[in-house]
Amino acid sequence: MSEAETGEAKVPDEQERLRNLRVSDAEREHVVQLLQQAIGRGLLDLDEFTERTDTALAARTRGELNAVLIDLPGLVHPDAATRGGHTSSPEASRAARGQRVELRAHGSSLVRKGRWFVPAELLVANKYGETKLDFSEAEIAAPVVHVELDAKWSAVRIVIPEQAAVDLNGLTELKWSAIDDKTNSAGKAGTPRFVFTGKVKGGSLSVRYPRRGWF
Repeated sequence: MSEAETGEAKVPDEQERLRNLRVSDAEREHVVQLLQQAIGRGLLDLDEFTERTDTALAARTRGELNAVLIDLPGLVHPDAATRGGHTSSPEASRAARGQRVELRAHGSSLVRKGRWFVPAELLVANKYGETKLDFSEAEIAAPVVHVELDAKWSAVRIVIPEQAAVDLNGLTELKWSAIDDKTNSAGKAGTPRFVFTGKVKGGSLSVRYPRRGWF
């Protein structure tokens, strides 16, 4: 029985669609900048940088473009699906479908570190517990990450990559709380850029760059 007879249409593979989207010169140049960051962090040698730069500049689709970043922690081209059509976690799968990822805890520790997937939008809610988010080795989906905080009587500790920056101006509801931004990156250029919104009540928020033994 045909699709016309059943009245059903095949559902397109969203990840395949994302991989096959055409890229612009600006997107290619952005990926080259990310590769420059990678060589500065010791993730690539000069030969690897040259080879991947040539590949990026010749890329036609987002799948091809993301292939040069796929094994570099914290460096992922926005909206590009991962190699092979499979994301690295349920969080990555939801983000690939355009969904905001929510991390919630109550009276317990909420920790993300190492290789974990960070979508373009993230809700972090914790009450009466501790939150530790280390983005330094994460797979980050977009150059700008919007993080909505809902922290009550909770200490929130954030670690961002060395080349990143934060914007804390969107934290509009602060009560009995302390904010300590050790990066001094507000208002400065940085990729990725973490834009924090939401509220912190009866707790603390600290943001810093990675250093040995912090977590």
